[in-house]
Amino acid sequence: MSGPRFYCPVPLAEGLRLDLPENAARHAGKVLRLREEDELVLFNGAGGEYACRIARVGKTCVTVNVLELHAVEREAPLAITLVQALQAGEKMDLTVQKAVELGVARIVPVVSQRGVVRLEGERALRRVEHWRAVVVSACEQCGRNHLPEVTSLVGLKSWLSQSEAIGALRLMLLPGSGRTLNDFSPPGAGGRIELLIGAEGGLAPEEVQLAEAAGFVPIRLGPRVLRTETAGLAALAAIQCLWGDFREEADHV
Repeated sequence: MSGPRFYCPVPLAEGLRLDLPENAARHAGKVLRLREEDELVLFNGAGGEYACRIARVGKTCVTVNVLELHAVEREAPLAITLVQALQAGEKMDLTVQKAVELGVARIVPVVSQRGVVRLEGERALRRVEHWRAVVVSACEQCGRNHLPEVTSLVGLKSWLSQSEAIGALRLMLLPGSGRTLNDFSPPGAGGRIELLIGAEGGLAPEEVQLAEAAGFVPIRLGPRVLRTETAGLAALAAIQCLWGDFREEADHV
């Protein structure tokens, strides 16, 4: 069974009959114009996905029958955390969306010294909730059944002083660095990687020093300077090609 995928944050079980959450019902009924007997897939973030069939489409609700659990997962073998300095405009949305597609397990948005955006109080809370909604949409699209975590917005210096690197390979992109990903041994399955990316102005020298003191190793991706919205995604793709499930897929071709 196939069909559009929807995040449904409620307990799911075979044989259950339920109404879709408001947003999912609106999208299914008003945007996709699904009808009775159409098929769809639900997941609740706890693992696996459920094949469903629409039983009723009303003006404001869509009722489905849950038919069967498919215990399929599409998570990366590496637990990658993207520590991303806050980006301007829609760049952050793009980074969050594509990072989910590239298999990241956690996203830590941080405020850096050279960033051009400042968010505080209610504005910061609203943006974090917005990014979490972006994560949901990305998981619906790419097939992931677990939602990557988006942490609260925090200052980079504060995060570096409080975070622990136990068992994690900590990397930060820094133009001109003498090291590349090829200089590191491949992490084993379940290995933890933390990737630090600066904002539009890059990382300030004192932030680089603090990051190095916290165990982050500077690396470069080729000879060119990448924009902030390119750097993290390129690094994630390279990590997946070298050590993650991009290589795993290639081994099966």
